[in-house]
Amino acid sequence: MNDRLNLFQAARFGSPFGSPFGSPFGSPFGSPFDLAHQAGEYWLDAWQRSVLFMDAMRQRGDDHEEKLTQAAPHVLNFEFDVVMDGRDLARPVNYSLLRIHTPEGVVVDANRRPFIVFDPRAGHGPGIGGMKHDSEIGVVLRAGHPCYFVGFLPQPVHGQTIEDVCQAEARFIAKVAELHPDADGKPALIGNCQAGWQIMMTSALNPDLTGPLVLAGTPLSYWAGVRGKNPLRYLGGLLGGTWLTAFTGDLGCGIFDGANLVSNFESMNPANTWWKKEYKVYSEIDTEAERYLEFEKWWGNPVLLNAQEMQYIADNLFVGNRLSSGSIHDSAGRRIDLRNVKSPVVVFCSWGDDVTPPQQALGWVLDMYQDDDAMALSGQTIIYALHETIGHLGIFVSATVANKEHEEFTGAMDLIDVLPPGLYEAVFVEKTKDTVNAGLVDGNYVVRFERRFLDDVRALGGNDQEDERRFAAVARLSDVNLGLYRTFASPLVKAAINEQGAEWLRQLHPYRLRYKLFSSKSPLLFGIAGAAERVRAQRAPAKPDNVFTMLQEAWSRQVVGVLDQYRDLRDSAVERYFMNVYGSPVLQALVGLRADDGRVRQLGRDIARETVAASARAKLVEQAGVGGTPEAIIRALLYVLRAPELRAADERGYAMLRELRTHSEEGKVMSLAHFKDVVQQQAQILSWNEEAGFVALPLLLPPSSAEREHALDVVRQVAGAAGELEGEAAERMARIAAMFSAAVKLAG
Repeated sequence: MNDRLNLFQAARFGSPFGSPFGSPFGSPFGSPFDLAHQAGEYWLDAWQRSVLFMDAMRQRGDDHEEKLTQAAPHVLNFEFDVVMDGRDLARPVNYSLLRIHTPEGVVVDANRRPFIVFDPRAGHGPGIGGMKHDSEIGVVLRAGHPCYFVGFLPQPVHGQTIEDVCQAEARFIAKVAELHPDADGKPALIGNCQAGWQIMMTSALNPDLTGPLVLAGTPLSYWAGVRGKNPLRYLGGLLGGTWLTAFTGDLGCGIFDGANLVSNFESMNPANTWWKKEYKVYSEIDTEAERYLEFEKWWGNPVLLNAQEMQYIADNLFVGNRLSSGSIHDSAGRRIDLRNVKSPVVVFCSWGDDVTPPQQALGWVLDMYQDDDAMALSGQTIIYALHETIGHLGIFVSATVANKEHEEFTGAMDLIDVLPPGLYEAVFVEKTKDTVNAGLVDGNYVVRFERRFLDDVRALGGNDQEDERRFAAVARLSDVNLGLYRTFASPLVKAAINEQGAEWLRQLHPYRLRYKLFSSKSPLLFGIAGAAERVRAQRAPAKPDNVFTMLQEAWSRQVVGVLDQYRDLRDSAVERYFMNVYGSPVLQALVGLRADDGRVRQLGRDIARETVAASARAKLVEQAGVGGTPEAIIRALLYVLRAPELRAADERGYAMLRELRTHSEEGKVMSLAHFKDVVQQQAQILSWNEEAGFVALPLLLPPSSAEREHALDVVRQVAGAAGELEGEAAERMARIAAMFSAAVKLAG
């Protein structure tokens, strides 16, 4: 009612008669003449918009048909060369490694760290990481780095598996490193959504191969989430496990249609899928059609997967959640343990992402490590960034995100690579005229990596032990149902379907039909292209304050509200069903979960890893007094930065710290790899025994008084790059200064 009153008031027209309603007739819409004029204006505009909208749908259908005729359809907005074709490998896959051409006006240094952007094969078409110039690829090129892209073909190679794809990716990464032998740093990898967990698996199996990893909207802990907000994780339980995945693969004659995955994504937001997306085009047809059609070229062309690949994903990740628990093994028997990843991992997620909420992006960290010391001593560096509002697709397609988060991550990649082990949160602060040492900041934001702890991840929310048992019950019931289906139903389904029937089922999928029914080939749109041209020549849009346009907008909001209510009721019902059914002690007992079981999802102890870690800790005491000036400066800096109020790495400090790489014993520039090793070693010495590491500092200092004074000056400048030190940080700096000065006097 309030909205209607506001609408009436906003629709008033001025009148010389001085009526409180703007009309001598007391109408909130103005005089009858005004109302009639607005009605005519609106209906002409609405008719024209309808014609133009249907023409946009025709173009969308034609784009879909055109993509079907292409052998390698994509939406990359960059020229490229094929470096490696995965179909030529010993275990062929439908992936390829592409070298992105440098756009005109952009300068790329072949000796800088190369980047590889991995495309997500999650049902939709390839090319999302480079769909426009303000994208991940565009950001990398503008920063002056060589850029490569790993994309895929719409048809899988017969027999290819997820393990084959991981092996192919390892070959691609090695090839890029081979093409840039003088690059200062291993290739940095950017994986979007599905591609993120795949490069994590590749890196876990090949830990010495990769540089830093950026995971954008990547789910790694599929059970994680909070009640009332993350309904997609209940889908496996609602369907009784992954038997339906197997059934769908059988109906496809060994092929799984990616349209099913995209349809699942769309079903999460019915208001957007059934109304908002197309209504926005209709209501803003003069400006929105081009953007919409560009997006639909990617979204509207789903690809295919081998049924075996999809079954692996559903069993091990979606329902089994076995990646974060370290219970997946490759064909050689090697466990895929994410703790093996040596490179820093950047997790970029958003509170506005209903596909990969922060809990699913970060929950694996809690599964890997029981406490903060275990994480620090493992040598692993994990950085996370939490966006407040952006949706799942926006994480890798939004120009705003590309020009902020992705740009800052790219510019700070060397700093990320040398961060001491531990957990950090990336914080972006806009650069202003008052920013300290603003000249050391490359972009428009100062990026800081602030130290965080496992409790900070726990504070994001997650499952309790009862919820964990529910998901574990789903995983076990899924295995039972899948076994029953494979034994009794699958042979019958396979006997009843052939290749032609499978192809007909794919073509009749509602997702594809909506494109086919609205194209130039459809009699429904006969003559619409010509009509649209005539409309464009005589376009007469209604004024924004037209009362009928405003009523249209109000009605649209009502439609969205109803659909949102339906979504909320549906999701609430699904959650209640899941909680009640899989929380049943009887069901849990029937699938083998004992009432006295403790944690049902916990990464088991790795005795070999613990033995190596114990040996490394034993050597730390011996290494405390080994090294030279670079080791002394880095240890002193890390000692200061371990102050509680200053547990952060700032890009300004790193810009100053670059000078330190010239402090090698031979007078040569220290490689980034060596610099990283020194930082890691000194950080672990302080983590194991901070006071012993501090006391041993004089043993690392040079005999020359001038060199010691210069070393102390470097520590002061870098530690104070972000501003004057205060509190415990200042006290620690004073202790360092006193030690260095005492050493100088002693040497003198």
